[in-house]
Amino acid sequence: MSETASTSRRVHEGPCLSVFLSGHSLEVVLHSEPANEIGQAMLEDLEVVARFCVQGRADDVEIRSLLTYSTLRRGFCAGADLRELHRANTEAMARGLKGHERVREVRVFLDRIHAVMDAIDGAAFPTVAAVHGVVFGGGLELMLTHDVVVADRTARFAFPELRLGLIPGFGGIPRLKRDVGNAVVRDLLFTGRSLGAERANQVGLVAQLAGEGQAEKIARRVCAQMERFEGETTRAAKRFMKHIPKDELAQEKALFCALFTSDTVVEALRRFDASKDAMPYLPAQRTTPEASRETE
Repeated sequence: MSETASTSRRVHEGPCLSVFLSGHSLEVVLHSEPANEIGQAMLEDLEVVARFCVQGRADDVEIRSLLTYSTLRRGFCAGADLRELHRANTEAMARGLKGHERVREVRVFLDRIHAVMDAIDGAAFPTVAAVHGVVFGGGLELMLTHDVVVADRTARFAFPELRLGLIPGFGGIPRLKRDVGNAVVRDLLFTGRSLGAERANQVGLVAQLAGEGQAEKIARRVCAQMERFEGETTRAAKRFMKHIPKDELAQEKALFCALFTSDTVVEALRRFDASKDAMPYLPAQRTTPEASRETE
C-alpha cells in the first residue's frame, strides 16, 4: 500500500481511483483492475479530479501540486476501455442507430474526456505523473496532461490505436506534438511500437527515471520541491510555457469520430472484445533479434 493512505486524508473514494490531500498536495491514486482502463466509471472519477483542478482547492485547502500514479502491477493505464466502447456501439447498432447517430453518442463521451484532460492540463498548480509498466493509448494521453513525468524503468509508452483503425482520441497527438519532436510522434503513431523508459527520457517525454518501484517516491519529492515556490509566480510561468492546443484537439476529436463507425473499426473492436487477453492490441511475442527490436 502507498504511504499516502497513512499520512493523508481522503477527499474522494471512487470505484476506479481515490484522491488524497497531503498538506497542499493532491494525490490521485488509480486502482481499477485490470489496467485502469478509461470507461464511464473511470471518467466519472476523473471528473471529480477535474473539478479539484478547476477550483484549485480541496476541503478548503489550496492545492499547490498534484501527483497521479497507479497501484496496479500492470502499470499506469492501458488506455480507453475498448470493450465497453465496442459493446455500447453494438447496442446502438442493435437499436437501429445510423452511423452519424452513433458518432453523436461517442462524441458526448469524448467531449467529457477532453474537458477532464484540459482541466488537468490547465491546472494553475504544477502536476506530476509517476508511471510504470503499461502507459498506452488513453493512459499516455492522461500522462501527457501532466507537467512533469517520473518514470519507473519498467514503463513503456505507446499509441496502439492504428492497430484498431483509429487514432488517439483523448488529445494525445496535439499534446505529444507540443512536448516532443514530430519524428517521435510519427514513429509512435504510424508503427504502434512502444518506447521504453530510457528512450522516452532521451527524447524528452520523461523528465526523470527511477528504479523499479521508486517512481512514486521520487515524484512526491518533486511535488514537495514545486510547492516551495510562490504560487502566483508558478501560475504565471505555467501559463507562459504550456499552452493548450485547442484547435488541434478539436480536429483530432473530429477525425476520431469520422473513423469510429468504419467497418475496419467495428471489426477490430469485435476481435478485441472477443479476445481473452487484457490488451490484445499488443504485438505478438517475437523470438528473432530483428523482430524484438520493434519495441525498442
